[in-house]
Amino acid sequence: MHDDRSLVEARLRRVLDERVRPALYPESVPLDVTVWHAPGEPVPVAEGLAAEGEPVAPGARWGAPWGTSWFRVTGTVPERWAGKTVEALLDLGFDGNMPGFQCEGLVYRPDGTPVKGLNPRNQWVRIGTPAQGGEQVRLHVEAASNPVILGPRGFLPTPLGEKETAGTEPLYTLARMDLAVLDETVWNLVLDLEVLGELMAELPADSQRRYEILRAVGRALDLLDLQDVNGTAARAREQLTGVLSAPAAPSAHRISAVGHAHIDSAWLWPLRETVRKVARTTANMTALLEDEPDFVFAMSQAQQWAWVRDHRPEVWARVKKAVADGRFVPAGGMWVESDTNMPGSEAMARQFVHGKRFFLDEFGIENDEAWLPDTFGFAAGLPQIIKAAGSKYLLTQKISWSQTNRFPHHTFRWEGIDGTRIFTHFPPVDTYNCAMTGAELAHAARNFKDKGTARHSLAPTGFGDGGGGTTREMVARAARLRDLEGSATVTWDTPRAFFEKAAAEYPEPPVWVGELYLELHRATLTSQAKTKQGNRRSEHLLREAELWAATAAVRTGSPYPYEDLDRLWKTVLLHQFHDILPGSSIAWVHREARAAYDRVAGELNGIIDAAQRALAGEGGTPLLFNAAPHPRHGVAAGGAGTPVAEGSTRLTPRPGGGHVLDNGLLRAEIDDRGLVVSVYDIEADRETVAPGTAANLLQLHPDLPNKWDAWDVDAFYRNTVTDLTGADSVTAGEHGASVRVVRSFGSSTVTQVLTLPPGQRRLEVDTEVDWHETEKFLKLAFPLDLHAERYASETQFGHVHRPTHTNTSWEAAKFEVCNHRFVHLEEPGFGVALVNDSTYGHDVTRTVRADGGTTTTVRASLLRAPRFPDPETDQGTHRFRHALVPGATVGDAVREGWRINLPERRLTGAGEVAPLVTVDRDAVVITAVKLADDGSGDVVVRFHEAHGGRARATLTAGFAVAGVTVTDLLERPLTGAAAPETDGERITVRLRPFQLVTLRLRRA
Repeated sequence: MHDDRSLVEARLRRVLDERVRPALYPESVPLDVTVWHAPGEPVPVAEGLAAEGEPVAPGARWGAPWGTSWFRVTGTVPERWAGKTVEALLDLGFDGNMPGFQCEGLVYRPDGTPVKGLNPRNQWVRIGTPAQGGEQVRLHVEAASNPVILGPRGFLPTPLGEKETAGTEPLYTLARMDLAVLDETVWNLVLDLEVLGELMAELPADSQRRYEILRAVGRALDLLDLQDVNGTAARAREQLTGVLSAPAAPSAHRISAVGHAHIDSAWLWPLRETVRKVARTTANMTALLEDEPDFVFAMSQAQQWAWVRDHRPEVWARVKKAVADGRFVPAGGMWVESDTNMPGSEAMARQFVHGKRFFLDEFGIENDEAWLPDTFGFAAGLPQIIKAAGSKYLLTQKISWSQTNRFPHHTFRWEGIDGTRIFTHFPPVDTYNCAMTGAELAHAARNFKDKGTARHSLAPTGFGDGGGGTTREMVARAARLRDLEGSATVTWDTPRAFFEKAAAEYPEPPVWVGELYLELHRATLTSQAKTKQGNRRSEHLLREAELWAATAAVRTGSPYPYEDLDRLWKTVLLHQFHDILPGSSIAWVHREARAAYDRVAGELNGIIDAAQRALAGEGGTPLLFNAAPHPRHGVAAGGAGTPVAEGSTRLTPRPGGGHVLDNGLLRAEIDDRGLVVSVYDIEADRETVAPGTAANLLQLHPDLPNKWDAWDVDAFYRNTVTDLTGADSVTAGEHGASVRVVRSFGSSTVTQVLTLPPGQRRLEVDTEVDWHETEKFLKLAFPLDLHAERYASETQFGHVHRPTHTNTSWEAAKFEVCNHRFVHLEEPGFGVALVNDSTYGHDVTRTVRADGGTTTTVRASLLRAPRFPDPETDQGTHRFRHALVPGATVGDAVREGWRINLPERRLTGAGEVAPLVTVDRDAVVITAVKLADDGSGDVVVRFHEAHGGRARATLTAGFAVAGVTVTDLLERPLTGAAAPETDGERITVRLRPFQLVTLRLRRA
């Protein structure tokens, strides 16, 4: 045979497309179909099954956006099909693209038993293998007419992301609804030819193996009668046996395939639809497990497991059986696949607490791995949280999306801010939706950066994002690739089995220190401001609720609201999912998130109020309740008392226009533009604002990224900027201690109140924006007279340092980054902090002035206005609070960051309330005081070293202590942990920089 390679490949493509695949179902008969359109939201399964529908036929339009239609299909298997494989082909109007982004369905039997999901790559339902002939077929399909949000034209504004604006016109056309015979020989021939054709395309052009496959495929095509594919498929397959049985080289790259469906808990669909997506996918996967004995499927996100348990008990029963068999595997040990940049310390810990506890309670399974394939970068505090939860591995995929720098490893140890190292894998297949194609596996083998010392990687295999999971075709491909010459080898594995193999073969992998920054999706730190504010405020309300409820339970015997707190934590954790908190979901999702945060706030404020009233008792003494981890106004952290007066602030006219605020510690000058031209530290005799500049400067940029509107801000946005220096009014504020500034720009208005509180070293900036811009980016700038080569940004249980320079492409790529409550800049002898109550995105730049000095500018990101996927993103009124703290150490930054996020609460009562637990060092910050989750009444205290140095501190309990246990995050005794020194109610601890500790105090 002398066929040219390209000719054979072209021939193969055409024969597959035009002859072989169309021969998969050589015989078919139509099914009878009726449809009932559910009014409003989805109905219970029993109601859908019982509904009487109207006859409908292929070609009919159906499905208003976000609607649910129940199709009933009936028919009879022809007697002549006895002994053949028969399937129902149910095409709801799929467009052939990825599952999960259009209409989909779940098939039920008449008794309500779920069968499997339907999507563009999974349109079949097995009727008989073999059929007997004469079987009566009756199936029900719960079909969701979810609209296509991310369409072929890309990132264009659409009203389809909100039910109220999506319209009512049908979106889909019912297609094939048949009973058909599946020719399994042809089906196998398709897979044989696809696998070999894909492998052939990846092999070197002059390789012996490529020519062997080329000739075998050519012989198979020669023997295939294109007028009788079904009759000649077997003899064509015989020609491929030899090349399909040749074993892989001993040095071949080894791939652990893990069945997977990365289902976004919300994204281009609302939460309620994800409940059904998970049911469809799990029904599909449990069915596939029954058919494929080697297949293993892993699913993360305990919340999604809980949805199946609570909403689809019939599917749950099948899932539980598959878990017991060891083939449907809980993965990740987190409540959801959350964002990890923005969640606070306790929230990140509770992701693992609630996720791991769910799998332990339901199945007795302990997760060793964190599973976060699609999360948008990883905060540097995460490794010790993973370890403190009792896990030791991390899998991520998203870093492969970085646009500027290629990450140098695929298997490595990741070191966090406290020195904890976690064995981490970053699959070289570069997708969490692997379909087992030759191109994907060849890419994984070529791309793997740890060759020579390791040769094992993982491939998450199955359709994800919108669900679907692994298909039978993917399993068949994996079977052919198990040990095939020229290819990486493939074995189905659990995540634990993969990590154990990878760690054993690579005991000393390289180390990466610090955050795993994603050089993409930087705007997710700012988009959907109200969602981010709801998260931040909920986190702090949860802290208060636990603190005061625990204190009231110990002091007064008040009942501790275990169930309410558990439910509220899970609500907040759900909304930290990596397309909700980052602001990259449709309008429906964020509307519901705002409502959820309002409900959470209402309930938590009720818990706080009840606990504080129980603690305050009856009386007329004014009390300040301080939930912050540091004393405030003379009131101890975690206690209540009468505040100490702290001086006064003077407001005087400024020569040349504007006002001067002076509290004896700081003097702030606000000019007639409402800009801060001076913040003078009186004690340090030091100016904070860079000469010739102005702080509190609002800056507006155009913002149309090249792609991914809600997700991205591209570096070129900085090329154009408008300084908002015009003021409608600059007037004295209330009580003579503040200045009020009003500005208008575009279609928007900003009102700011600048305050210098008595006795405090901070200038507060309260900003209210009535925002009606589109495709704009609003920043709040503070140019500082500081020379600092690096600065600190708060992250979970500590802070991370980042450079202010752009020496390399790695630093230059970090032009928009995350902080929690503070950023802190310092040169020897003088530092400045900028603290906030609800923003995350920021940038820091520096320039050299004409006088030779350095201006270091920190800018907080306030608002964006992307139009996809929510065309009305952030329209409306927003309020932000910031404070500039001159002369601040990093400890001051920590304290002021907590203060601005935990305002004091004032009540009247009988007298002082002593704290439940105190600590004698500011560097040791208590992040949680609560009662143990098991109902024992033990008090749990979590704390960490917050300044980045060593600390020796004494914790003092305000109750009799019978015993102290060091625990993990799940409040279980920590193996090998040394017991702290105790002296009655005094507990002495020694901490490394940023070390996280959880203590369980047994009450006497």
